[in-house]
Amino acid sequence: MHNFVRNLITEWRRLELPVENGTVVVGVSGGADSVSLLLALHRLRETEKLNLRIVAAHFNHKLRDGESAADEEFVGRLTSEHRVEFAVGHSGALSNGNLEQNARSSRYDFLKRTADNLNAYAVLTGHTINDQAETFLMNLIRGSGPEGLCGMKTIRPIAGGPPRPADGCEEEDGDAAETSPLLFSISPLLVRPLLTWAKRGDTEEYCDARGVEYRYDTMNEDTAFKRVRIRKILLPLLEDFNPKIIETLANTAGLMQKLSDGKLMRNHLATDGEMLLSGLRGVSQGELYHAIRSWLQSKRGTTRRLQLKHIVAIERLILSTKSGRVAELPGGRVIKSAGKLVYEDNKVENSDADI
Repeated sequence: MHNFVRNLITEWRRLELPVENGTVVVGVSGGADSVSLLLALHRLRETEKLNLRIVAAHFNHKLRDGESAADEEFVGRLTSEHRVEFAVGHSGALSNGNLEQNARSSRYDFLKRTADNLNAYAVLTGHTINDQAETFLMNLIRGSGPEGLCGMKTIRPIAGGPPRPADGCEEEDGDAAETSPLLFSISPLLVRPLLTWAKRGDTEEYCDARGVEYRYDTMNEDTAFKRVRIRKILLPLLEDFNPKIIETLANTAGLMQKLSDGKLMRNHLATDGEMLLSGLRGVSQGELYHAIRSWLQSKRGTTRRLQLKHIVAIERLILSTKSGRVAELPGGRVIKSAGKLVYEDNKVENSDADI
């Protein structure tokens, strides 16, 4: 097994993504990053490491005349050769304003619609460490606060499409707090399985190893776009000071995410480590589920065997005005008492089957 494929399945398991009985939509532009992701997923399905329905989705922005059409034809041939289902969308007239943002919004709207139509639990994209470093620099230059410097999240809800940069989040997608895979049955998620370990050179090398000539977007040479100037001008300058600047910036974004997660937990924990109910009723469902799951992991040492129904049961405890209720979990239970959620291990292990 090629190292790229091995690294992908390792990350897949780390993220606790389903390995069977589900559908994923893979955004495929035709570039090396998305093509390598599709090829590696196909290999994992061939070797029976994954038993999933894979649908490649390509959005033709029609911004580069014949090149855009050639990209669509390339992805169509690639999916046909590998017997992968193919969905394609076409852009209408883009509204006035920021071309990059409008094109991005159109693409994500298409990906979400495709996932909804197929009842897919996730949309996968080929964002890499390079994209994370570029996003971090874009937000730093813009003067973003800590949320923006967290960069892109590996998993986030895709519902509603990407917020605008004015929301104080990342330029690329406007991520909210990272979301548990337990939300898969609620709405499609955006998952970036290459983000923490693959560089652009890795994706190109894997395509070369598979003998696939990926497409190249000539707009990536247009320095009228801020991201291109960062990629072509600023990052090479920074590499003179630190040859590993891309990894350094991506790692810094990851550190900021951990600090943000730690702050989230501290805001909701009592001094005895139990979860305070005050403030939880006003947060978004994604943040609430993330806080519950992180708290349970700290108490149980693992999230193994937890299912969505367990998180929902705890949510009901939080939203209920009554005290003294209990949510049963595999190996333990959560009790609502005196304005807190208290976790207790069961002396006798529950018989729930592993998931």
